[in-house]
Amino acid sequence: MNSKRKKILAAIFEEPTRSNIKWPDIESLFKACGAESIKLKSKTGGSRKRFKLNNVKGFFHRPHPKKEADKGCVEDVRLFLERAGIKP
Repeated sequence: MNSKRKKILAAIFEEPTRSNIKWPDIESLFKACGAESIKLKSKTGGSRKRFKLNNVKGFFHRPHPKKEADKGCVEDVRLFLERAGIKP
């Protein structure tokens, strides 16, 4: 994992929870950790994203029209990473 991904990981675990982390950065962190993206076939599949990492599934709402994830999304990402055994 490169230094940019390490900074993103640290930002996700910061307290109080940040709301300025860009969603593309979160997705790239997932990929760097080895997460697999699972395609959804529902009506909301475009804004809903599912990932699997270390046999843990995470289901997230991609923020739009802005790129930054809100605090609730960042907390969900943090919980997903913790369950998958990923910590800074």
